[in-house]
Amino acid sequence: MTAAAIRLSPDDNVAVCCRPITAGETIAIDDASVIALDSIDLGHKISILPLKSGDKIVKYGVPIGSASQAIPAGRWVHIHNMQSDYISAHLRDATGTQ
Repeated sequence: MTAAAIRLSPDDNVAVCCRPITAGETIAIDDASVIALDSIDLGHKISILPLKSGDKIVKYGVPIGSASQAIPAGRWVHIHNMQSDYISAHLRDATGTQ
């Protein structure tokens, strides 16, 4: 059976969905579980720990951005509740300019 979501590094506070997740579904991640609060698409992130606004989002064992609001465990993590600490990627066009 394929995992619903995987944690890429032991230091991560998000996991990557290996298939679409349905809100209310219990997801096993490592030796713990989390209830999905949202339906989440393949390849998107799910919070596996509660995060406060300003907390670093850690994926691949490194921070990829910060929570722009409180994010409970099981919530979809994307540009609506996180921000890049590096660039405004969602504002760039295909050439990389803003």
